[in-house]
This record gives sequence, structure tokens and C-alpha cells, in this order.
Amino acid sequence: MTPPSDCCPADPTGPMAPPNAPGILTRAQALERLLARARPVVGRETLPLSAALDRVLAAPIHSPIDVPGWDNSAMDGYALRVADLAPAGGRLRVAQRIPAGRAGAPLVAGTAARIFTGAPIPPGADTVVIQEVCQVEGETLIPPAVVKPGANIRRAGEDIRAGAEIIATGTLLLPQHLGLAASVGIGELCLYRRPRVAVLASGDELVMPGQPLGPGQIYNSNRFTLRGLLDALGCEVIDLGQVADNLEATLAALQRGAAEADLVLASGGVSVGEEDHVKPAVERLGRLDLWKVAIRPGKPLACGHLGPGAATTIMPPDWDAPGTPFIGMPGNPVSLFVTFCLFVRPFICRLRGISGDLAPRPWWLPAGFEWPKAGGREEFPRARLVPDAERGLEVRLYPSHSSAVLSSVTWAEGLAVIPIGQTLRQGDPVQFLPLRELQP
Repeated sequence: MTPPSDCCPADPTGPMAPPNAPGILTRAQALERLLARARPVVGRETLPLSAALDRVLAAPIHSPIDVPGWDNSAMDGYALRVADLAPAGGRLRVAQRIPAGRAGAPLVAGTAARIFTGAPIPPGADTVVIQEVCQVEGETLIPPAVVKPGANIRRAGEDIRAGAEIIATGTLLLPQHLGLAASVGIGELCLYRRPRVAVLASGDELVMPGQPLGPGQIYNSNRFTLRGLLDALGCEVIDLGQVADNLEATLAALQRGAAEADLVLASGGVSVGEEDHVKPAVERLGRLDLWKVAIRPGKPLACGHLGPGAATTIMPPDWDAPGTPFIGMPGNPVSLFVTFCLFVRPFICRLRGISGDLAPRPWWLPAGFEWPKAGGREEFPRARLVPDAERGLEVRLYPSHSSAVLSSVTWAEGLAVIPIGQTLRQGDPVQFLPLRELQP
């Protein structure tokens, strides 16, 4: 498959120029600059385990107990003392039965204890023989000829020692983390509060779904794409509504966002056209940097802040004043989706308090397409995985690469990554970024 046109103008700096051209950033450079400005939100709350799923831990968890809390049996079988076997002629009387949740009595010489998984090892026993290799005649146990001391016993504290850190600050809590906290008796967790994100939709051509379209009007899909992405990230969304295409309305919406939110997002309206009022409004309230990023789709990215009086105390190190961060994304729906996944999602993860590496983990798979022309930007065509008789799974591309074709995103299972200046032949290895690595 030859990639069709994506309805985007050619780079004026030439196909190989963006990485070195003044003012053009690579994806890695843009993300590094953006994340340098992100700080966890101010504010903590303590919630029960049942309400902590997909939240971010704000204080480390240390275990108050050993796990296991005592030596216990790893199998159903018989607890005994190896030294008793020889004097007893290899036969022991089964003198007690120890189910999980009960403590047994000390072993009497020449006896064994029927024991079940998780039950405490009785004092005096030094091994557990699994039931499958034993013979039992009435109350007499006949173990195998060779019995090793220490077998099938889980020692106290071998999983977790009292005082050990078991979950670190900045961990996004999954079901297994909640289970681990519960296993040491912790019922409440200190969490970062959820980030408040304000969403700005401007454009007189935009109409809400369910309303009739007038001449030149389109339905506002970006508002719902953004809302869904933010809801899935665990944000509290402040919908600033449909903002009229004039400076006064834009200023009022941004001021509200700055006062109530930890981050303000806008789709479109940050270029220099006469009807683009977001850029001058942000500049009046704070500061705006317009970045050209060497990617397709999504070349323009706006990053700035809305000045003093904001609800957050985030103070990025290279900004002039404290304020609410602002990110402006392209208005084309696919460009918005891709730039959100590549840049805004990692920024919000840092606001949530998530620590560690936020880079998506690519899969390397054979290309099921041709990419004959080297480009001057890193390309992210929409892709999915398709079985191939010779190559196994291979990466196939959506037929249209237009940044206005939102159906390509619903069709896709991920994004293919075409590096700057690279061509591909069918069967060449190509990076594939699954959407599950890019979405909440």
C-alpha cells in the first residue's frame, strides 16, 4: 500500500529540514519541555481502598506486619519432624488435624499432623510432605523414603517484612495494588486529588450533536473526544462550553478556567488568523509559546500559562509567574487525538502524581505496507494488526491519512511510527504503538 496524501501542506523547510530548522522540535524535545513544566496537583485526600482504584498514591505504604505472619504450609499434606522417621521405622501416628485458620499443638515425638495449605506449622515440625506421595493406613502415616527438611514451608516474612515499603508514592493504583494493601491490613490510602481540567471549545461553525446544521457548520466532535479522554484519565472536567468567536468571550472563558482548574485545554484557535482569538487571549492573561513539532499529524502545539489568580500553585521552573498551565492542540480531530495521546496524556499523568517513565512501549512488527517517500516529520499513520500467512501479525494502515478523518481512529488499534527521513518496504520492521499504551 502506498500512503495517500494526508491533505497537509508540505513543510516549507524541505523534507529533511525540521529536526535542524530553527524553532522546529522533535517529539522527544517537545515532550521533555512539556513535562519539565508539570507538577503534581496540590491537595491530598484519604479514601478507603474501595474508592482508590485508578487513583495515584501520594504517600508510600509501609507494611505494619510480616507476610506471612507465621511459618505456614504451602501444600495440603503432613507436617512432621524428619528426625522422628528413623526411630519410628518410617511410620508416624497422625495425632492432629490443622486446617487453615487454626494453630496446632506442638508435635509429640513419633507423630505427624494432617495440615492444609496456609495453616500454621506446629511447633516441632520441620517439613511438610505433600499428600500425593504419602500412604495412610488408618491413623498411621507412611511417608516416602526420602524426606527433605524445610520442604513446602512458607517462612514468616518471606514475602514482606514489617516496615518494608510495599507501594511507592506516585503509583497508579491497579487492582493488585489494592489487594496488596489489604493483605497487610491497610484500609485507607493517602491519594493525590484528581486534577481539574477545563476544556475550551471555540468556533461559530461548531454545532452540538442533536441540533440541525446550518450552512458551513459542523458538529463539535472534539468536545466529546476530549471529555472522554479526560474522564478516562480520572480528571474532574470543567466544561467551559461553546465559546463565541470573539476576544471578550474567549477571555471570560479562559479566566474562569484559570480560576477553577489545574490545566486548561483548547482545540484549535491558537493560530494567527483574524478569527483565532485564543492566542491573543492567552497572551493577555499570561504567556504562550507556539511550538512547531516535527510530527504528522499535529505539527502545531501551544503551551503556556494563564497568569496569577489561578486555583493551582503549580510553578513551572521556566515560566515568569505562577499560574494555570494551558495547552492548545490542533483543531483537526485526528490531530487533536494524536497530540493528546503523545503530549497531553503524559502531562496529565504528571499532574496526577504518576512517577516513572511515561513513554509508550512500542512493538516491532513487519510492515504490511509500503512507505516509499522519506518525510521531514515523524509520521503517525493510524494502523491495526492483521494476520499474514508468511509474516504472522503485520501492521496495516488505514487507507486515508487525512487528519480530518476521525473514522480512522475508531478503526485503528494503534499508531505506526515512521521516523523522519525513513522509507519502508513491505516486511520491514516498523514500530507499532498500541492505543492501550497511548490512551488512559
